[in-house]
Amino acid sequence: MLGICRGRRKFLAASLTILFVPAITWIYLFAGSFEDGKPVSLSPLESQAHSPRYTASSQRERESLEVRVREVEEENRVLRKQLSLVQSRGPAHHRGNHSKTYSMEEGTGDSESLRAGIVAGNSSECGQQPAVEKCETIHVAIVCAGYNASRDVVTLVKSVLFHRRNPLHFHLIADAIAKQILATLFQTWMVPAVRIDFYDADELKSEVSWIPNKHYSGIYGLMKLVLTKTLPSNLERVIVLDTDITFATDIAELWAVFHKFKGQQVLGLVENQSDWYLGNLWKNHRPWPALGRGYNTGVILLLLDKLRKMKWEQMWRLTAERELMSMLSTSLADQDIFNAVIKQNPFLVYQLPCFWNVQLSDHTRSEQCYRDVSDLKVIHWNSPKKLRVKNKHVEFFRNLYLTFLEYDGNLLRRELFGCPSEADVNSENLQKQLSELDEDDLCYEFRRERFTVHRTHLYFLHYEYEPASDNTDVTLVAQLSMDRLQMLEAICKHWEGPISLALYLSDAEAQQFLRYAQGSEVLMSRHNVGYHIVYKEGQFYPVNLLRNVAMKHISTPYMFLSDIDFLPMYGLYEYLRKSVIQLDLANTKKALIVPAFETLRYRLSFPKSKAELLSMLDMGTLFTFRYHVWTKGHAPTNFAKWRTATTPYRVEWEADFEPYVVVRKDCPEYDRRFVGFGWNKVAHIMELDAQEYEFTVLPNAYMIHMPHAPSFDITKFRSNKQYRICLKTLKEEFQQDMSRHYGFAALKYLTAENNS
Repeated sequence: MLGICRGRRKFLAASLTILFVPAITWIYLFAGSFEDGKPVSLSPLESQAHSPRYTASSQRERESLEVRVREVEEENRVLRKQLSLVQSRGPAHHRGNHSKTYSMEEGTGDSESLRAGIVAGNSSECGQQPAVEKCETIHVAIVCAGYNASRDVVTLVKSVLFHRRNPLHFHLIADAIAKQILATLFQTWMVPAVRIDFYDADELKSEVSWIPNKHYSGIYGLMKLVLTKTLPSNLERVIVLDTDITFATDIAELWAVFHKFKGQQVLGLVENQSDWYLGNLWKNHRPWPALGRGYNTGVILLLLDKLRKMKWEQMWRLTAERELMSMLSTSLADQDIFNAVIKQNPFLVYQLPCFWNVQLSDHTRSEQCYRDVSDLKVIHWNSPKKLRVKNKHVEFFRNLYLTFLEYDGNLLRRELFGCPSEADVNSENLQKQLSELDEDDLCYEFRRERFTVHRTHLYFLHYEYEPASDNTDVTLVAQLSMDRLQMLEAICKHWEGPISLALYLSDAEAQQFLRYAQGSEVLMSRHNVGYHIVYKEGQFYPVNLLRNVAMKHISTPYMFLSDIDFLPMYGLYEYLRKSVIQLDLANTKKALIVPAFETLRYRLSFPKSKAELLSMLDMGTLFTFRYHVWTKGHAPTNFAKWRTATTPYRVEWEADFEPYVVVRKDCPEYDRRFVGFGWNKVAHIMELDAQEYEFTVLPNAYMIHMPHAPSFDITKFRSNKQYRICLKTLKEEFQQDMSRHYGFAALKYLTAENNS
């Protein structure tokens, strides 16, 4: 298509040359220019032409120019001949910007020219290809199931959003896991002019479960076959993509190709770039029937309305049933069945140029799809090896993929100029809340953070949890940033139960975490740890938002609200499960306190019993938590009583109390107005007390805080006076809100604060 544009430009330039060069040249030489009947000099030499001194040189100059004119005339004659030949051949031979071209853009399904080694050019058929309307919605369908595929979808979507100029409507055929992850992600991403619809993949299993499939994609790899039945009946066309696709251009260019379909063409596909369907990869290799090299279904253009009229469902089912009688199973999932149908009905296919699906599996002919970076449109990592695939230019492709993998998704929230987004209630409410804030307020940034919507990717890694039969299970809840990753392995060794973690990371840091986790035997052996990524935005660490995210996505009836810097005692998980039963936590509003201690030593021989811990306290190896800087935070725990306690005991709330507690999963959330350092846990414990939770200290439980460098937020608190002023203001506002919400009973919090 780019070749056509270039061909037409050459044609125009050549025509102009033929028309004007001879005329200008002959005017220059012979016509001259006359003014008042006298020749006007056109050359510095001509003013002296009648001088004997310059006669010989002038003659030589004139003869030289005459020779040049004859050369130009000869060049024009050759040009005319070439142009006449080009015009007689027609425009089909101008498709492509390579030395070799091909004519498969007509979509006949005939791949003989490609099998002969002819390569497509990177084209856009300027002047002929109908443009996509400015605000026309482009529909994209993706089948996605599981935790890993959900991560892949995000990278694919980033690459599409980066280049797009049109509204997008994603149709996601997803299982329950992927739906939970992606629904939350897109809801918190809040990208303008993007709509998401989900279709239950589990309901579609019965449609394809009768087909044995050896491909690693499993049953979900067959679901593209039923899109005509799954997607809305009024949807006429859709681009179908695998999750391992990366776009290097505007998807509207691919959408525009629909206009080039003719006759009964209903499937837009790129020819398969491996020798799989030729059946010569190994001895006795017997692939499914295909037309020539076959077609790859990583990128499909579907004309849904025509497919339905052709009774596509009946067509592919009959073909699959017939072939399975001899093939027994599919090797490449839906791709085998698509190719078998096309083999019988080649008129269905419009063959796309191969740069729309550059297939990076081993031993492919993908290098013939491009000569330059500008030739690339879509990259397809269609090998189980993914980024480890062997390819001459794999380093370049890998870097392009990693660019989108680590790209800041917040930057893709840009509006489409001139294309109004659909009204979104959440977005409108957010804008209203932000507009009510006073931007001149010195604490504006603190207040604004409360309403910031952070993009959230739940269950970033594979997660499995089997509910306990006795309904006493407890999840450890914590939050962290990149500088606390080293605590994860130690916590997993100390706590064998389920864990819910919210990690505050950038897109690039999320990939660093992924590599860290995948390289850790300890973390990879634990499938009951839910890692939830909350992406960075703004200048504060949203500590209470992170806690709320981790709390909201637990699978157990109880949770232990901890911090990442603490190591629970060995056996605490089982001890808490017994305590839940003993103290009837299911039917009472109790908060079970796990006493907190700390060490100043980076290397610690962790106490294996309460007796050993008391001994270390007496020796000065351990201390009660923050006894030297913030005594009030844990003083109500009554450590003196705990030393000798053998049964749980009740304590009363006091100002600034912030213990670590075990509660039911229905306890109130943390208040989001508190960010960074200061009052984030204090406010939550105050809320529990206002809701009449009973604080009970566990006599044989403990946790130990491990030393670390001061956080950035505590440094800001200590060094920034305005930070401290704003924190005080937020505290006062929180207490006033408590009084309004809980009435007379909440007055004690104001009194306690004044007396403390």
